[in-house]
Amino acid sequence: MMKAAVFVEPGRIEIAEKPIPDVGPNDALVRITTTTICGTDVHILKGEYPVAKGLTVGHEPVGIIEKLGSAVQGYAEGQRVIAGAICPNFNSYAAQDGVPSQDGSYLVASGRCGCHGYKATAGWRFGNLIDGTQAEYVLVPDAQANLAPIPDGLTDEQVLMCPDIMSTGFKGAENANIRIGDTVVVFAQGPIGLCATAGARLLGATTIIAVDGNDHRLDISRKLGADVTLNFKTDDVIAEVMRITGGRGADSSIEALGLQSTFESALRVLKPGGTLSSLGVYSSDLTIPLDAFAAGLGDHRINTALCPGGKERMRRLMNVLESGRLDLGLLVTHQYKLDDIVEAYELFANQRDGVLKVAVKPG
Repeated sequence: MMKAAVFVEPGRIEIAEKPIPDVGPNDALVRITTTTICGTDVHILKGEYPVAKGLTVGHEPVGIIEKLGSAVQGYAEGQRVIAGAICPNFNSYAAQDGVPSQDGSYLVASGRCGCHGYKATAGWRFGNLIDGTQAEYVLVPDAQANLAPIPDGLTDEQVLMCPDIMSTGFKGAENANIRIGDTVVVFAQGPIGLCATAGARLLGATTIIAVDGNDHRLDISRKLGADVTLNFKTDDVIAEVMRITGGRGADSSIEALGLQSTFESALRVLKPGGTLSSLGVYSSDLTIPLDAFAAGLGDHRINTALCPGGKERMRRLMNVLESGRLDLGLLVTHQYKLDDIVEAYELFANQRDGVLKVAVKPG
């Protein structure tokens, strides 16, 4: 048996005893050494995103291979590895059509209206469709495609952002169509927004404007690449962006929170022909303002994303960290034992004590 954090009902995630998973030929059993809590897990806790009762939550695994399936080659038991939060099998039409994060569709109950429908997030399996990573062990499906060895010089805390937060934030920057010399506005400087800021810098943006209501997070954003920081509580963000750009508007914007207000602001700062890259997980319908959208005549592009997974994506992200171009260990502000994860959820969900990310360790 093993300990695992399971979804009980809206408002309750608790530690429970569950059987250690059996390993199939294409699987790997990974002993978790470090995992974390994501904003999406908080949506699950609140009942805003439906999952099955009793499901082990969490989707960001760092650990050691305990047991390998008979068909998995190129890995060894005892090896340190990560797997992406999105763990596709690469056999679906979507994956072979160039969108591996969308690994097919599954019929699920919506949870809110009682109806059924397809949700195009089937590449996200950990803590969504199968048991996740906030446990002593996790079963990694299609391990040949999803396990990525951790370079010897990197700590658990340094690579903890790779499975989801770093991959998602970088995808936001990639989806923003950033060119060398661009001006980019990043709305919200939580962990994903901070990684989007760092990704925009790596892609060649030379004026990165970070927006948040927390001065501490804005200070961190400067360390990760922001050139200008705006606190929306005291600054007129749209007016400032227009002033900085000489009235042209930003080349692109990245929305990393998932609110109507930030989405709308991200649209309003764009130049004609600009790109809005949306990373937020939205819990209600969005409305596109007619004027901000130029009645559909502004040549704007709106791109959405689910974080890319797979071993090649993880390898590339760890290459960035190993190169020394970026250190995301500073985003890990708190550490908790798995036994204390309910307390960690309370801290993270309420954004107390300057929390950015929590390292959760079963040991």
